Amino acid sequence: MTRIAIIGPGAIGGTIAAWLAQNPAFSVTVCARTPFADLEVTTPSGTIVAHPEVLTDPASARVVDWVMVATKTYDVEGTGPWLDHLVGADTRVAIIQNGVEHVRLFSHLVSPERLVPVMINLPAARSAPGRIVQQRHGIIAVPAGKNGDDLVALFAHTEIEALVDPDFLSQVWIKLCSNSAAIFPALTLRATGPVWNADIEAIIRGVVEECAMVGRAEGATIAQSVVEATIESARTMSEGTRGSSLQVDRMEGHKMEIDARNGVIVRLGEKHGIATPMNRLMVTLLAASGSPWIVQAT
Repeated sequence: MTRIAIIGPGAIGGTIAAWLAQNPAFSVTVCARTPFADLEVTTPSGTIVAHPEVLTDPASARVVDWVMVATKTYDVEGTGPWLDHLVGADTRVAIIQNGVEHVRLFSHLVSPERLVPVMINLPAARSAPGRIVQQRHGIIAVPAGKNGDDLVALFAHTEIEALVDPDFLSQVWIKLCSNSAAIFPALTLRATGPVWNADIEAIIRGVVEECAMVGRAEGATIAQSVVEATIESARTMSEGTRGSSLQVDRMEGHKMEIDARNGVIVRLGEKHGIATPMNRLMVTLLAASGSPWIVQAT
């Protein structure tokens, strides 16, 4: 029996937990703030239900074979008490988060050789604890190596496509480039398509081009077509389109992953001597716009 614990049963973590729990060879535990009876996920193939063990107190957790962290990036320290009880001598920890700094964020909590950074594309939304709608089939990418191979094997009997990517660095930076433009609608609370003009295009292009430049300096291969596709996606975004998690978090009064999404572009740009004025401006404005009423979810 393979023992798996998921920390953070939100839209992503809950969906992953429900799919893994369909395998009778797995014992799945969910580490949550709010207790719930079961998981029910509406997927493109139909509804799946799971009854994992649900824990709300880290002291009650036991050592497992795999931990999957699916919390927001700003809640890294909050995972510490869980990891203290879940991680044993042979436990491996998959970090399923936004951004490009998975290992750096957790290396003070778990030995880096046991950390597995995960790039995920899994559109899903949670309506209540344990209730999730998965909008499209998911894709997971992990670095090459034994840890990556073993994590991919866990998803063999799910409808989440997991694969090993020998150029994982490029994959996470390509995703960040695609996500970087989402800071504009998160700030304006408007879809970009209906208000598109030359000035907005210049802002979006600046944000994405800066991200690509910094990613390339970090060693990622990012084609110019990635930049152009991101701009085109922004240009054609229709009114009423469900925004990115950044926009949703702002609208729901939750703390936002500004640093992991765009702040990292500014920080790593400074490291490489690359100017990132558009990202710096947008990060500053979004942080200021949320300061009076954005609070961390409890």
